[in-house]
Amino acid sequence: MDGLSGFRGLAPKTKNLVVAGGLTAFVLGVYFYTMKAVGGNDELQVAIDKFEEQKSKKEAEASMPPKV
Repeated sequence: MDGLSGFRGLAPKTKNLVVAGGLTAFVLGVYFYTMKAVGGNDELQVAIDKFEEQKSKKEAEASMPPKV
């Protein structure tokens, strides 16, 4: 753990800033990854739109007078 020896020599405020920066970067990374994964493809909205389209087609067909 030779890399931590440089961290130990820093002032307490500097250590706090390094840790805060790392945590902020991690949280923002998780947030943007989650937003991309969740909002990338709105399959539910596509399904609702298809259902509404089929529903309106059926209603239009039902309101048409029968052919004689």
